[in-house]
Amino acid sequence: MSVGRQAQPVVEAIEAVAAPVLESHGLTLVDVELAGGGRRSVLRFYLDKPGGVTIDDCQRFSREIGDLLDVEDLVRGSFDLEVSSPGLDRELHKDRELAWAVGREVRAWTREPIDGRREFVGRLVEVGEAFLTLAEAASRRQVPRALLTKVRLEAEPKRSV
Repeated sequence: MSVGRQAQPVVEAIEAVAAPVLESHGLTLVDVELAGGGRRSVLRFYLDKPGGVTIDDCQRFSREIGDLLDVEDLVRGSFDLEVSSPGLDRELHKDRELAWAVGREVRAWTREPIDGRREFVGRLVEVGEAFLTLAEAASRRQVPRALLTKVRLEAEPKRSV
């Protein structure tokens, strides 16, 4: 789910309110989604930290951010708050998500073949404005962002034997 253009200023305000809470707990914001509308919206936070996010981390953050959001009244109407880790095979959309994934194994698909291939797997080493750079075995490959259709974390990195 993605945030509509109208909701983007709301999401940015939510991120600003969340920043000190995240920092105080040593958490990194991977993504925020505001979905739905009308009678009830869903506000999702995806968090990470070195060593991984625990259930206790999610519960603490949820309590604190829930209280702050109630005071700030940034989300119209009722909403459900969900807090979790990003997941092992998360699809990456935003620059912040891609930057978070640097150093991790990813799988990327392109709409047109590059050197006869449309699927690439490697360690994400750089996120540029025009390219993603992947380390594949002993080489590096630049994949044009304009050709990307999907980028996803690899659940189990492939290891050489």
